[in-house]
Amino acid sequence: MFWLLMLVACLVWVFYSRLGNRKIVELSRKLPGDVPSWPILGHAYLLRGSDEDQMKVFQMSGRLTINRGGLASYWVANRLYIMVADPLAAEVILKNCLNKDYVMKFMQFLVGNGSIYAPETTLGVQMRAQLSPNQAFLDALDEITQLVATRMVQPWLYTDCVYSLLPQYRRAEKCRRLMYEFVEQVIKTKRIEMEQRAKTNSQQNPEVFSPQSFLEMLLESSELTDHELAEEALVISVAGTDTSAVAASFAVLMLSRHPEVQHRVYEELCEVLGDSNRDVTAEDLPRLKYLEAVIKETLRLYPPVPIIVRSVEQDIDLPSGLTLVKGVGIVINIWATHRNPRYWGSDADLFKPERFLEPLMHPAQFIPFSYGLRNCLGYQYAMMSIKTVLASLFRKYRALPPESADQNTLKEPLRVKFDIMMKDVHKFQIQLNSRF
Repeated sequence: MFWLLMLVACLVWVFYSRLGNRKIVELSRKLPGDVPSWPILGHAYLLRGSDEDQMKVFQMSGRLTINRGGLASYWVANRLYIMVADPLAAEVILKNCLNKDYVMKFMQFLVGNGSIYAPETTLGVQMRAQLSPNQAFLDALDEITQLVATRMVQPWLYTDCVYSLLPQYRRAEKCRRLMYEFVEQVIKTKRIEMEQRAKTNSQQNPEVFSPQSFLEMLLESSELTDHELAEEALVISVAGTDTSAVAASFAVLMLSRHPEVQHRVYEELCEVLGDSNRDVTAEDLPRLKYLEAVIKETLRLYPPVPIIVRSVEQDIDLPSGLTLVKGVGIVINIWATHRNPRYWGSDADLFKPERFLEPLMHPAQFIPFSYGLRNCLGYQYAMMSIKTVLASLFRKYRALPPESADQNTLKEPLRVKFDIMMKDVHKFQIQLNSRF
């Protein structure tokens, strides 16, 4: 009986909240989509299925949005979302709509009120994930991001009072608690280490420079509590670590499929680094222009964050003459914007790094790290770290597809899934052969 009453209440709420704002309903009629909308649920029924199915929905709706001129509307229960795949509209929206949409509140369950994005060098702790992959913190991070991603695309899980009764919530709460306990213990340990180091330096050579992790810099310069520091550290762990790793992994995967591009990357590395065995330095990176083009082309086709969401807080006029009204949500479909043939040509689905050796038509046609005032603060750091990783790898190794790969399959687009970030369904499988 309880669940029946809950269902009826939800249906009534959705029905009347839609009727309550005629401007929003009128806007949806001006931007019709090509996908049927169900009563009450709207287009939310499309988001059922696996994480790969959900990514296919974003791809399909993105294609349809391109065909509609770059703008289309989709209902998710009582909430109208305008999907954007046009750089002109994306530029205006991302410069004016700075607040994240309602669905992003689910990330706050994990990160609290922490800020967004910073380096990977967050805690100053050697996790050694490759040597010991079954670490509780990393397992918890992986599980909770999957749970959050699932909740984001299933509006029937949005209500806290309903979600808190489900086993998914108990699993998420267990992961969250474990991660906070780990980070807070690291903070306490780091405070002790810094105090001991300060005493040692004062007695020996106070001029000696020691590299600091982001956490150490926060501890030195802020008056945040341990819990607030933990929130910041978790934001950075979630938003900063995986994005660079996923981007680098996609780049290696693409180079394994395109040996002619990989050979050109190697030739550039030989030209810049010569025959020496020295490490790649910051001074080398600006000279690796073709490698940078490869990274950008990979980010164009496979952006780790395929969509971003914003909330319209006041009416906004778009270059097309359309007015977005207060109360609607925005989905910037980065995956589709990066494939809009108006800006990328009829071969927009092909991997061609040479595109980035020429100026772009519009600055917002390439937005893997978002755009405007709320773009990723770690963009330059991410590019430097990805370039360094790839340069260090390909000067010593060749990347090849896995032995089990079918040649016809290698000509097809990668199979990807939605898990907060976009990832390869086959977990980035490759072979590495030594060059020497």
